[in-house]
Amino acid sequence: MTQESHDHNFKNVFLDFPKEALEWLLPQAQKEWGPVRDAEFVRQEPKKQKLSDPHLVLDMPILFTFDEHQLLLWLVEFQEDKSKFSIHKLSHYTIDLMEAYPKATVIPTVLFTDRVTWRKDVKYQLETKFANRLFLHFEYVFVKLFDFSAGDYYDTPNPVIKILLPKMSYAPEERWEVIRQAYIGLFQLVSAGLFTKYVDFIDTYAEITHDEREILYQETKKDKESAMLAQYIRNKGFQQGHQQGRQQASIMFLNRLLTKKYHVSSERLAPRLKGLSSEELLELGERILDCDSFEDIQGWIRQKKQGRPDA
Repeated sequence: MTQESHDHNFKNVFLDFPKEALEWLLPQAQKEWGPVRDAEFVRQEPKKQKLSDPHLVLDMPILFTFDEHQLLLWLVEFQEDKSKFSIHKLSHYTIDLMEAYPKATVIPTVLFTDRVTWRKDVKYQLETKFANRLFLHFEYVFVKLFDFSAGDYYDTPNPVIKILLPKMSYAPEERWEVIRQAYIGLFQLVSAGLFTKYVDFIDTYAEITHDEREILYQETKKDKESAMLAQYIRNKGFQQGHQQGRQQASIMFLNRLLTKKYHVSSERLAPRLKGLSSEELLELGERILDCDSFEDIQGWIRQKKQGRPDA
């Protein structure tokens, strides 16, 4: 999964559940100011310092209004790769938002989402002072999902937490329970439409297999209260199996077509075609018909798979 698609996944969670995300990661806000009256998503790209600067699209400001008419601007940044995080860029962006929304309390928050143990920490704050004078102090709310123990949140009625359970910490023998709690918990807390949308998030980050989904189906169908969930799991398994079958058939056909046209070994082709989407396989078929150069075909495949884990 590319960084762009990963960030898009996490942004969607916060876009659909802003109040629940705030309740979990910054509970002090509602304790101090009461319930949230409104949540508004504002400009997502920071102001450039120079026109040549690249866009920073990871940040997602949310402007909350509380019953007491106080505002809190919650700046969230998602990071899967901590090496790409810059506290200096975050501080620039925070100051820009403070200038744009002078009546709001701006609280920068960084959510690190990688499931690995760090050898070296990121920088938590910036500070400069001289002769007992503090000229600058900047810090942010630090959140690392892998520091949370999934088992501590099984009974928490918050859909954001249920969605993110697979990104938290758990022992290998707990994996099945994490998947079960994420599935059932989300199903009980959200609408059918939102469940359908975010169960794919759980599948992706938990790397659920077909056999595991079948076990989950067998368990949930025993309980009348989760009968609808069981049926959804069964339907999803059938759809996925049908899609995988069509994908495999497409790969076999294109493999034979490439072998016949370019006289290359089929053993060389199969690994390269694996990982292409159904749309990309269809596009590849059209390119084979129009392209006389196997090198051009190879270049197109490399371009499509660039940045993917299996590339």
